[in-house]
Amino acid sequence: MTVIKHKEQRVGIFIDTQNLYHSAKNLYHARVNFGAIMKEVVANRALIRAVAYVITTETGEEKGFFEALEKLGIETKTKNIQIFNSGAKKADWDVGLAVDAIKMAPKLDTVIIASGDGDFIPLVEYLQTNEGCQVEVIAFGKSSSGRLREVTDDFIDMCLDPKKYTIGGQYGDSYTSKPHTKVNDIKAPSAVSPAVSGANDVSSVPTKSARFTPKQTRPSQRTSGVRPTQRSKPNAGKKHASSNSAVNTKEIDAKDDGGFMTSSDLAKIFGK
Repeated sequence: MTVIKHKEQRVGIFIDTQNLYHSAKNLYHARVNFGAIMKEVVANRALIRAVAYVITTETGEEKGFFEALEKLGIETKTKNIQIFNSGAKKADWDVGLAVDAIKMAPKLDTVIIASGDGDFIPLVEYLQTNEGCQVEVIAFGKSSSGRLREVTDDFIDMCLDPKKYTIGGQYGDSYTSKPHTKVNDIKAPSAVSPAVSGANDVSSVPTKSARFTPKQTRPSQRTSGVRPTQRSKPNAGKKHASSNSAVNTKEIDAKDDGGFMTSSDLAKIFGK
């Protein structure tokens, strides 16, 4: 189906903040770049209203996050976390988002849902059938409902260009849910995948617990004419390991901010 987008279309954007936050965090250990999302989905059309649905924290650290969204032209609706006697917690905006989209539909030509949650499938079908709206979805494809992708008029998969839509993440075909790769598991330079940048340089390989022993030969030495009987110095390997460990540990063990961007993240969005 061909999707028509022109400057006179009236657009409404409804952002499931929690869904995008957890998808970016689990897939890329990154934060969401809402500025890039807004630019992509509006596409020079007439933005009528953009609303982000957010869960508030007990510490109130989300204040700066709200201000950042407002600068992007995004309204925020908040809801407190519900804590039950059993200790279980619940916090979602699915119903609230759906109700707002239906109420605003008569004033919109295009409804954009920023979420990969399959619970919004009935909402998409209702808006298309009963309100005559064009419905578009933007989300991370790897964590999105397959059925949701099928029923929407246009699906923008942020996984196709994660660097564009996230901040401070880990990317690439070699990325897995385990953030570190052991040097001992890397094959000789001739067999290293082209996706690994600087394959002959051990220091370029992210590692947390790399250790070289006197009996091991560093990958870079195998192509430098070193005689097989010559042993590498163990201290050299440890130097690289400790250096890389410090960097990656900082990235992985960074304080979880509950999904709210830091001042440095916001600076990247606004170019300050």
